[in-house]
Amino acid sequence: MPSLNEALNNFSAVIVTGGSSGIGKSFIERCVALSPGLQVCNLSRRAPAINIRGLKLRHFPCDLSRTATLKETATLLEEFLEREIPTGRMLLLNNSGFGAYGYFPEPGVEELAEMIDVNVRAVVELTGRLLPLIKRRGGVIVTVASTAAFQPTAYMAVYGATKSFVQHWSLALNEELRGSGVRTLAVCPGPTATEFFRRAGLEQGSVAETISMTCDEVVTAMLKAIAAERSQVVPGWKNRVSTFLVSKLPKPLAARIAAVVLARFRMKKVAR
Repeated sequence: MPSLNEALNNFSAVIVTGGSSGIGKSFIERCVALSPGLQVCNLSRRAPAINIRGLKLRHFPCDLSRTATLKETATLLEEFLEREIPTGRMLLLNNSGFGAYGYFPEPGVEELAEMIDVNVRAVVELTGRLLPLIKRRGGVIVTVASTAAFQPTAYMAVYGATKSFVQHWSLALNEELRGSGVRTLAVCPGPTATEFFRRAGLEQGSVAETISMTCDEVVTAMLKAIAAERSQVVPGWKNRVSTFLVSKLPKPLAARIAAVVLARFRMKKVAR
């Protein structure tokens, strides 16, 4: 297996959604540290606050929940890459996403519809629009799913379903792309120290540190999986054990167990 440096040196440009915080921001910082001079393109509402000497970062302001905006931004991105980085393999990281906690349809139908747009539609649309370019040049398409993808998640029903969708979609797409010079990777982290829980309406620290991972740990697992040409990775041995066990259960039983576990977060819910 090549080293992480060698693996990243195979790419001329990295495209990240949601690189302004969390896993996306850590991924950009790690990529630049391992491969100085790598061109990074970020799609999100806010520009990443990253101060690294020599950083080649192009920010494309984009509300991923709006299909018209995403279409326009994808066109601008492709034009930029063809003009400034005309050759070399591409790495696309579909990272943007958010969750919500509560009895369906809390916190509201509009927010749940936006979640589906960001977590699912934007992933499929951006990948589809960039796939011809990535096929011509070769590369890897990484999509951040979740351990929630492995079972129905009561109180986070829509979020879990979106992550199950992108996990299955990524794995299926990898098979379709065999022999094309393009691979896909589904990354399924468990609880991670990001803004996720605050956005989901839960108190900070709702998940114990003993079962939570840092963004850097998730990014390390992601980069190792890219280097090893894997199609899926579940960062952290505790997450791997839990997802293996739950995947062996009948779906109704897995749903019931998840409901019992997730119900404990009701006391941590923040009033909106």
